Amino acid sequence: MSKTVVHVLRHGEVHNPEKILYGRIPGYKLSELGRQMAKAAAEALSKNDITYVVASPLERAQETAEPIAAQFKLGVAADERLLESTNLFEGKTFGVGDGALKHPRNWWSLRNPFRPSWGEPYIEVAQRMFAAVEAARDAARGHEAVCVSHQLPIWTLRRWLEGKRLWHDPRSRECALASLTSVHFEEDKVVSVGYQEPASHLIALSPEARTAKGA
Repeated sequence: MSKTVVHVLRHGEVHNPEKILYGRIPGYKLSELGRQMAKAAAEALSKNDITYVVASPLERAQETAEPIAAQFKLGVAADERLLESTNLFEGKTFGVGDGALKHPRNWWSLRNPFRPSWGEPYIEVAQRMFAAVEAARDAARGHEAVCVSHQLPIWTLRRWLEGKRLWHDPRSRECALASLTSVHFEEDKVVSVGYQEPASHLIALSPEARTAKGA
C-alpha cells in the first residue's frame, strides 16, 4: 500500500509595518524573522523524503518554500488553489479588539459568520485546498510533498478533514507561523492529520503573531 505525506506549511512572518489585513495584495514579503522561520521549517523537514514542493503564488508563500526546495534540489511550483481566502476587509486595519466589529459600516459584511459573508465561503476554501493537497499527493506518490499556504485556508482544510464545522473563532486556530499541518495518506485515503511548530522558538518574537493580523 502506497503511503504519502503532504505537509501543508503556513508561511513565515511578513513585513507589514502598516499592520493591515493584506490578504491577496501583492508585494508583501517575509520579514527577516520570517526568513528565519522558513529556515526553521526547512531544517525540521531536512531528513524527510520530500520530492515535491508547491506554494501559493503570493510572495510570502514562495519565499517560505525556497529553503525547503533548495535543500532537496527541487523547484517551487505554484498552485492558485493554495491562495489566501478572499476578504472584503483586505487592505484595511481589521482585527479582533481594534473596534472594527462595532462600526456600523462593517455590520452588513459581518451579517453571517457561518458562510462567512465577508469573504470566500468556507466550504469552497476547504474543497480547493484539498484538491491542491491531492495534486501534491499524486506528484509525490509514495514520498512526501510540501504545500505552502496561509492560515485560514490551512485551518479550514484541517477542520474539514477532521469532520468539524467550518465556521470558528479565529482566536482558536492552531496554525502558527511556519507551522506544519501534515496529511497522511494510504493510497488515496486520508488516515491521519498531524501538527507541529518548528518555528515556535521564534514566534514569541513576532509582532504579527501577537496581533493576529497575519494570513
